[in-house]
Amino acid sequence: MELIPSIQTYDWGKCGDASKVAVLFKNIKPDFNIEPHKPYAELWMGTHVNGPSFVKHLEKSLYDIVTEQPSYLGNSVQDKFGNNLPYLLKVLSIQKALSIQVHPSKEHAEKLHVEQPKIYKDPNHKPELAIALTPFEALCGFRPLTEIANFFQVIPELRELIGDNLCNDFIKQSSEDLLKECFCKLMTCSEDHIKKAFKKAFQRFALLSSHDQVAQLVELFERLYKQFPDDIGCFVVYFLNYLQLKPLEAIYLGANLPHAYLSGDCVECMACSDNVVRAGLTPKFKDVETLCAMLNYQGESASAKIFKPFSENEYTEVFKPPVPDFAIAKIQVPNGVKELPLILRDSGSILLVTSGTAMADDIGLFSGVSLFLPAGKLLKL
Repeated sequence: MELIPSIQTYDWGKCGDASKVAVLFKNIKPDFNIEPHKPYAELWMGTHVNGPSFVKHLEKSLYDIVTEQPSYLGNSVQDKFGNNLPYLLKVLSIQKALSIQVHPSKEHAEKLHVEQPKIYKDPNHKPELAIALTPFEALCGFRPLTEIANFFQVIPELRELIGDNLCNDFIKQSSEDLLKECFCKLMTCSEDHIKKAFKKAFQRFALLSSHDQVAQLVELFERLYKQFPDDIGCFVVYFLNYLQLKPLEAIYLGANLPHAYLSGDCVECMACSDNVVRAGLTPKFKDVETLCAMLNYQGESASAKIFKPFSENEYTEVFKPPVPDFAIAKIQVPNGVKELPLILRDSGSILLVTSGTAMADDIGLFSGVSLFLPAGKLLKL
């Protein structure tokens, strides 16, 4: 079943035909008018109520289809998740940084939903897997504690915001408990204190050598400041790993892992949830207290955040995160292969074409096309 996805125009998206989201959507809807100054942020494939996909040539949503034919989901999905698709597949095109955020565990999401239902609107967790389609920037997880301690020594504005005593304690004995204290102190600084720190930082940056500017992440810091003036989230670049993914590299964002997408295009799969706890780089509601309390403060290297797939066959690699809600199979078929039967799946799947052309059951496949494959459906390319 060929799908018509939903398109989202959040203000952080790339504008016009610079957006992969807009280009993919126009490929399948030639009459779609791409406006040059309009942001096209996300393409959604799934059954989420805020952006349901529809089945081409039918006046029905994918949600209607799987509700009427729950066997399409597969027995294992029905048993665990009921009669609905447990995941949402997206393409993102990012021009402006998304908020520094974290997603709660299933148990914590249930608690937050009961306590603050207007903010946390469902009781589900929201693990995410992002695979880069173009060079992709993100902040992800806390840096090794020694790296953070080094920044405390060379960024005097951090010391002013957090306090000399606390910074010195962390430098002497880096620990997750002290990191939590330092991070929470930073995120709860007064606006006046923050503005003064930014002013001093920019005055100091202007005097640095080009080498020191690179070491102190000045270009990234200034870019984020232009997008979010006087936002404390700019200083978080000294706490979180700065990742520059190559195309087809991936990151997995489990519960309580702080992260922020900064720029680029990616395919993303997630559990069906809207639960986000934000604390910076956003004009939206910031729940700093909840975020600081729930974060995983374990420090790891940037390379440890790259999520590796396993090989399933000659043409297929699978990204399998440690949750039952979803996995992504990456299929790359070289020129010259005349026919390729896809591996049979026991759950309802969505096939998205990001490049190339093929045929499948008399449906022409090209960049932007997405298909829903019922459980047990055999498909040959």
